[in-house]
Amino acid sequence: MVGEGSYAKVYKATHVIDETRHVVLACKVIDTAQAPRDYLTKFLPRELDVLIRVTHPHIINVSNIFQRRAKYFIFLRFAENGDLLDFLTQNGAVPENQSRLWMRQIISGISYIHTMNIAHRDLKCENILITSNYNVKITDFGFARNVKHRDKDLLSETYCGSLSYAAPEVLKGVPYLPKLADMWSLGIILYTMLNKALPFNETSVKKLYEKQVMRKWRFRTSVVNQLSQECKQQVTLLMEPDAKSRPTAANIFQGPWIAMDPRLTKLTFIEESVMKQAREDALKRERDAEEENEVERIAELRRRGRGKEGLKVLKSTDATIINSQQLFENEL
Repeated sequence: MVGEGSYAKVYKATHVIDETRHVVLACKVIDTAQAPRDYLTKFLPRELDVLIRVTHPHIINVSNIFQRRAKYFIFLRFAENGDLLDFLTQNGAVPENQSRLWMRQIISGISYIHTMNIAHRDLKCENILITSNYNVKITDFGFARNVKHRDKDLLSETYCGSLSYAAPEVLKGVPYLPKLADMWSLGIILYTMLNKALPFNETSVKKLYEKQVMRKWRFRTSVVNQLSQECKQQVTLLMEPDAKSRPTAANIFQGPWIAMDPRLTKLTFIEESVMKQAREDALKRERDAEEENEVERIAELRRRGRGKEGLKVLKSTDATIINSQQLFENEL
């Protein structure tokens, strides 16, 4: 076992393809037997719905999703170098050039899901995984949801994620636009990468909110003089208390900080391909706006995916997992 949450445990697993080919994967086992109704009817169906749909080189690759009785088994790419928080703890602050590369990779993934009208709603250093060749991948879509219906932006009212990464509008308890809240969280991640510290160190929601809206944060003295003006400006723009004034993921991708390394401004072939699919997915869902909700979609998948011995297959890419993983790595 390599991780544990409220209703899930993550195990290191081996996928035996044949006698000579073995692949190490992570297996997230969700036990719904003890889970509350709210989780079963809202959060779990949303997570499964998102994991079935997304494919991106900087989002953790999910190869198979099975269900047997009260348990779901989600097989995903194993991140050999742990998460970003572990990395910072062991190695210290990340230099600006490396932070730019990693943030560009994260932004690529967020731009993709935002194009699909999906918000993550739990972005934090623990949910950024690092692979063996030091690329980053976004994980944990337990709070993710669709944020558009019939061409209308859906406001969230659920308090999601970790206090330290939550946007002011989330802490305030008012209905908020989840994509813009994601952008605030990215600002906290970028600040933390550069400083090896969080910008705010408050456990009181009221005090934290006051510091956020008054912009009471600063770069650590040990790094402030090493950072470019473009970098400091990027952090400041993301940690903007007024949600509608924050840049979108696409804005950052095309902005002056990323452009300091011109190689990072171009999408790779794989990124272009999946972005095209994301736009098509968003259009299709708008056309099918009257379709069933997430719970009904998962129920339909269960009915279609019945296998032997009560095993139901919700997602399977066995034949392509090795090739696709290799393709993703070659692109980077």
